Amino acid sequence: MNNAFPADLLPASIAGLDAMLDAARRRTLDLVSDISAGQWLGLRLDIVNPPLWELGHIGWFQEYWCLRRRGNDAVRASLLNGADQCYDSARVPHAARWNLPLPDPAQTLDYLHKVRTAVGERLHDSPDAALGYFAQLSAWHEEMHCEALTYTRQTLGHAPPPGVRGELPPADDACAGDVAIGGGPFMLGAQPDGGFVFDNEKWSHAVDVQPFSMARAPVTNAQFAEFVDDGGYADPRWWGQAGRAWLESQAAIAPVYWRRGAAGWQCRIHDRWEPLPLAVPVMHVNWHEAEAWCRWAGRRLPSEAEWEYAASTVPGQPGVKRLYSWGDTPPDATMANLYGVAGGCVPVNDCAAGDSAWGVRQMIGNVWEWTADW
Repeated sequence: MNNAFPADLLPASIAGLDAMLDAARRRTLDLVSDISAGQWLGLRLDIVNPPLWELGHIGWFQEYWCLRRRGNDAVRASLLNGADQCYDSARVPHAARWNLPLPDPAQTLDYLHKVRTAVGERLHDSPDAALGYFAQLSAWHEEMHCEALTYTRQTLGHAPPPGVRGELPPADDACAGDVAIGGGPFMLGAQPDGGFVFDNEKWSHAVDVQPFSMARAPVTNAQFAEFVDDGGYADPRWWGQAGRAWLESQAAIAPVYWRRGAAGWQCRIHDRWEPLPLAVPVMHVNWHEAEAWCRWAGRRLPSEAEWEYAASTVPGQPGVKRLYSWGDTPPDATMANLYGVAGGCVPVNDCAAGDSAWGVRQMIGNVWEWTADW
């Protein structure tokens, strides 16, 4: 992995790492704070993990990379007997995770606390560049599992995570239309001097992006509902061969959590059915559905290079690549909907302060986005 962290860890940097680790842990604890006894394992499905396993895996990952692996030394023993046999995701098949001798919730939470305490002590007592990288890695890894715990609650129909989702404003056209993006030579991917990166972002390489246009905002539920109401799921013209095979296998007639109510489309949001929020981006559609909507609408999905170009470059400043779509300033709620703190998606015209230099909105946070290529 890339050792992209300064060797001279300063106290401010250590404080920053502590803050990252603590923020991730608070979100984890919030997400499991109201899980009932019967929900810790839950249904055996291909697309989720048992929450009890997921919680222990978070602790195992942090312990393994921040405490147990040090240079070329042999792997040290875990603070929890049998941890590797339970939580090593590279060795424990997904289907087996419901049948493991997992510690109970109280023991698992105690394990997480002990690991976090030990990592904090090592950060302050014997910091080094490798520890700085792996502390960041474990924080981002935990944030990803916070997202997984959130969508597990959605998949299984559990109550929303703790927190209050505010009233959403009605749909409007404040962020409608396209923007023209000039294109040009571009370094796609992460650069060695850019700070922390995941290994699948390495390394940047030159690509040439042709001029193109892009929608200013993500596709909304209202826009996708027009496709559904127009018979889009029944019309083979809009679906590729693999998409038609998927349609046949699933008998899909609309996105997975949609149903028709007496007053129009409804959407299941965690454990309750609500009127479809029209102004937020459509979610829980797969690549085939996204591609079909684009064909129906006379559009296409952007390539990976086009998406990153629109998100990070600046018109008239070749070679400039921003850390975030709006620049290098750390995000706040005016720029991006991150970490689930809004209790769900916000409307596509929200977070205007986070626009890219080209005027494209919400290119970080709020919702995942499909691209045309892998």
